[in-house]
Amino acid sequence: MARPNDPGFNKVFNDPIHGHIELHPLLVKIIDTPQFQRLRNIKQLGGVYYVFPGASHNRFEHSIGVGYLAGKLAKSLQKKQPELKIDDRDILCVQIAGLCHDLGHGPFSHLFDKKFIPKARPDLKKYKKWKHEKASLDMLNHLIAVNNLEPVMKGYGLELPVDLFFIEELIFGKRTDPDHPEIKLEYRGRNPEKYFLYEIVSNKRNGIDVDKWDYFARDCHHLGMKNNFDHDRFIKFARVCDVDKEKKAEEKQICTRDKEVGNLYDFFHTRNCLHRRAYQHKVTNIVETMITEAFVLADKHLKFKGENEKFTMSTAIDDMPAYTKLTDNVFEQILFPTSTELDESRENDELDEAVKKKDLDKASEILREILSRRLYKCVGQFYSAKDRIEDTEAMRRELAGDQDKPQGNNLRPDDFIVNVIKMDYGMKEKDPIDHVRFYRKSDPNRAFKIPRGQASTLIPKHFQEWLIQVYCKRTDEESLGMARKHFERWCNAQNEHAGAGSQ
Repeated sequence: MARPNDPGFNKVFNDPIHGHIELHPLLVKIIDTPQFQRLRNIKQLGGVYYVFPGASHNRFEHSIGVGYLAGKLAKSLQKKQPELKIDDRDILCVQIAGLCHDLGHGPFSHLFDKKFIPKARPDLKKYKKWKHEKASLDMLNHLIAVNNLEPVMKGYGLELPVDLFFIEELIFGKRTDPDHPEIKLEYRGRNPEKYFLYEIVSNKRNGIDVDKWDYFARDCHHLGMKNNFDHDRFIKFARVCDVDKEKKAEEKQICTRDKEVGNLYDFFHTRNCLHRRAYQHKVTNIVETMITEAFVLADKHLKFKGENEKFTMSTAIDDMPAYTKLTDNVFEQILFPTSTELDESRENDELDEAVKKKDLDKASEILREILSRRLYKCVGQFYSAKDRIEDTEAMRRELAGDQDKPQGNNLRPDDFIVNVIKMDYGMKEKDPIDHVRFYRKSDPNRAFKIPRGQASTLIPKHFQEWLIQVYCKRTDEESLGMARKHFERWCNAQNEHAGAGSQ
């Protein structure tokens, strides 16, 4: 039986971000499957590529980078602190979780789960809300089954099913009670003395995890921006300490040196800057909104073969064989539909053919508008410390107005698109540093919290705000001029309201 982490079996990858990296042969077995190779055809940043020409990287290379960093951090802790009893099984599980954490992403990454699915599947309510992490677990189990990897995993020393539970929890976090979705169950994969391992891939405590380390470095590289966070430095100072939780019980957490507090604020500031400058760029968001419109129109008419039946884009999330076929290529399938695809979509379809043709023609037209750079126009943006936009439909009616409009050029509510975007440091209105623990050089085994005043007087006082972006579908100068005028009037009303509320 091969040892879980025998460097003699490792394969070397040349990565533009991390250099020459070694991956365990079990990770290579996972990479060399159709389910993982699918990630080559899913853009890491979705619609951002239509604004930043360098942002052409995919979920494939990001996933490899996260798997590598997960192993690097776990091995560093193992070497520095043998008393933690981190064994090779733990490290291999952490590496697999990092590698597979994004298996469930759909076309154009977050566009699919944040924009398309909520519109196409309104049936998915609060506790059934679909997330790509859930699909990652489904795809991982499908990948293991169809490629017969269970014997291989056991051959490399993993103990199933407990290690598979552990990998799933590393990706998704705590499971919920099926009968009471609001109740989270305790971890099944590892005992409490190793709960700190759950902070490596997807850190629910404070958001400092290897997933962000890789996408900060990788996204900044491809976007042409500066990354102010040095993950290698964090690994050097990372240490597991006992933390007194409300003086009830001790728990182990991954901590860092007290002098790193400023760097961690830079970490969260970098995340915020990436959202402001790229992820929530006004052109990025309207491109993704238009792609979403096209996807929703085409959803019922494109079918993907599952194991026993065919599924639409929005229902393929319930069937992994069908979902495996779902990549960014659906853009071209809608833009240039083949006769075969249209013939297949007719089977068992009761929709009127005229309606079907109208939907597909409209969807194709929207995508052609994107490629020709005839986009809906942003008439303005507005930042607010509070989410005052509870009803975007009412705001669209207000923006349309009914005064000062010349005959024949009346703006309608449907002419406007309103995006309400939450911008934060990763923990809504909370300061994430309040959930980080530090240690001193003179006392490396005692963790403590650094009060905000001791870190700096220049750190933010607010950690959440709302960005309201307003677009107009009518792009003639007269309509845009009127739309901007209405938006300015709406902004002035909001400012007056805020001023009155602060008196």
